[in-house]
Amino acid sequence: MPMKTRHNRLILVLTGLALLGLGTWLVLSAFEKNLVFFFTPSQVVAGQAPHNRSFRIGGMVEKGSLQRQADGVTVSFWVTDTVQRVRVHYRGMLPDLFKEGKGVVAQGKLGPDSAFTADEVLAKHDENYMPPEAAYALKKGQQANAKTSAAAATAASSKDVK
Repeated sequence: MPMKTRHNRLILVLTGLALLGLGTWLVLSAFEKNLVFFFTPSQVVAGQAPHNRSFRIGGMVEKGSLQRQADGVTVSFWVTDTVQRVRVHYRGMLPDLFKEGKGVVAQGKLGPDSAFTADEVLAKHDENYMPPEAAYALKKGQQANAKTSAAAATAASSKDVK
C-alpha cells in the first residue's frame, strides 16, 4: 500500500528537523569546549574561576616578581589587578613585549595550590592597547584602592581632631 503524499511530507519535515537539531547540538557542544572565559586576579582569589577547565587571567605583571628557572624556559610571576594577585607558572618562550609592570593575559588552568599554570602568555602589543577586560579590572582595582586610601585618611584625620 503506497504512502500518501501528506505522510511523505511529514516524514521529510521531521527528518529535516531531527538533522537540524543534531547539527545545532554538535555546533553548540564544539563552541562550549572552545569557549574561554576571562577572570581578574580578584575573581580568582574570590573563588569565582573554574578549577577544572581552561580560562584566561589578565592584569599587570607585578614588578620584581619574575623568576626564571635554571632550565631557561620555565618562569613564574605574579599577575595583579592592584587589589589581588595570582602566581602564574609558565613553561615556554615569553613574548618579546613581556615585561614586568606591563599588561599580560595568560590562558591555562588553576592548580590545586591556587597557582595558575599557563599554556599561553600574551603581552600587549603597543603602549595604548590592553584587553578591555584587563583594563576594566585594573580601573576597578584602582578605584577600590582609592576608596580604601580615602577611608584611611578620613580615619587618620578624625583621630588628629580628637
